[in-house]
Amino acid sequence: MQSCEISSDSTDDPLSSALHRHRQPRIAVIGAGLAGLATTKTLLENGFTNVTVLEASDHIGGRVQSIQHGKTTLELGATWIHGANGNPIYHLAEDNGLLEHTTEEERSVGRISLYAKNGVAHYQTNNGKRIPKDLVEEFSDLYNEVYELTQEFFQNGKPVGAESQNSVGIFTRDVVRKKIMLDPYDSEGTKKLKLSMLQQYLKVESCESSSPSMDEVSLSEFGEWTEIPGAHHVIPAGFIKIVEILAQDIPSRVLRFSKPVRRIHWNCSSHDTEEIVDQADHNQDQRPSPSPVCVECEDGLPLDKAQAIQKLGISTTDKIFLEFAEPFWSPECNSIQFVWEDEAQLESQAYPEELWYRKICSFDVLYPPERYGHMLSGWICGEEALCMEKCDDETVAEICTELLRQFTGNQNIPKPRRILRSSWGSNPYIRGSYSFTRVGSSGRDVEKLAEPLPYIKNTKAPPLQVLFAGEATHRKYYSTTHGALLSGQREANRLIELYQYSFGAETTKPNI
Repeated sequence: MQSCEISSDSTDDPLSSALHRHRQPRIAVIGAGLAGLATTKTLLENGFTNVTVLEASDHIGGRVQSIQHGKTTLELGATWIHGANGNPIYHLAEDNGLLEHTTEEERSVGRISLYAKNGVAHYQTNNGKRIPKDLVEEFSDLYNEVYELTQEFFQNGKPVGAESQNSVGIFTRDVVRKKIMLDPYDSEGTKKLKLSMLQQYLKVESCESSSPSMDEVSLSEFGEWTEIPGAHHVIPAGFIKIVEILAQDIPSRVLRFSKPVRRIHWNCSSHDTEEIVDQADHNQDQRPSPSPVCVECEDGLPLDKAQAIQKLGISTTDKIFLEFAEPFWSPECNSIQFVWEDEAQLESQAYPEELWYRKICSFDVLYPPERYGHMLSGWICGEEALCMEKCDDETVAEICTELLRQFTGNQNIPKPRRILRSSWGSNPYIRGSYSFTRVGSSGRDVEKLAEPLPYIKNTKAPPLQVLFAGEATHRKYYSTTHGALLSGQREANRLIELYQYSFGAETTKPNI
């Protein structure tokens, strides 16, 4: 978001309020995702009339991508509303009737989201055997016990031991392995199965965190992420409906599509900025790239902000949807989890490019079948997701079919009749799914990323020239849609407070 030079009055705009008596600030919002739309909506509602949204793609939504598939909607991006109590996304959905057709079974209350809370997860080994349910439950209790320990370092200020290297993955792997090996009642075969399940659980955790590996996630900061109380909800009509609600009162003149931003000029004169915009709009044939807008940081980002960006993590989590004519799974099965028995002692979950498929942790059964038909949703993350994105649909479908045959022991599973998959890592305007706190980073880096430019200590420069929003700038709710929306409202509120103070305008402060 950029607060640009002052422009002329716009008194004939019906959206203007007390601000129309004064010269309007010119504001450019970069990106029409949830954060950008929330910013724009809040500014317009509070009397700012000279707002332009520059969106690189040809549509709104950012990392929300709902695809119509026959009579149903599939989510290549954001899928669940995480929590209800006080979640602005949930209240938007509830107030607009978007949850009326969400079934009770879809209101998952588990820490790891599934499409249905009912049913049983089938843990299958690469030898085609199903791990007994009681053994799965026993291991799950152990894993969850250690997961709670990972939360204590931040929440209780517990010191991190050097042996963990401040890594969630290293700590979890070490503690769980010790507990498994010290169990006097388990056979060697059972211990091996549990060690193999540990690797599978860490893959699932990586997909949830959108990290290449849990080894890269900071143990000391892991507990800062805050879960909103309540169930996880699916929006049957598509998460894009939330995006459309945010955008419905934004005039079409405000939204400018296919406008990728190359650079940001800040701390420059109004005349300089006007020349940049004029050149971008009228001399596109003289530009070295097709980008129609040039916003450039002439002096570069401040070093500490650049370092914060480098320290914080973002990776790719992709989905692979497979549609079958008939289900080959049993009615009570809500997911097929892949457990590689030869990975019991694995120290790193980074695979050679040709083995990218080993990072697929599971296929969830989409529920209810009356809405989705017979559909599975696979999960893959990290560099292996990027390898998957390079393959064509036919190759991915064949590999996934072979995996399902191998792990279920059913050689008669047919190839899916349709495949659909995301490609967030190779999208030039996205390049990842969502953020995480990498080892060596902390919440202070999130705050530094969110701090507007120029910094407040530079009192000679005009304030709030460049502001930052997006899920990665929310210290407690990073990686979520509600974090993105709240961050957009937060930055709009900064501008509202600035211009209320400057002009004495009687605008309404948004409730964030």
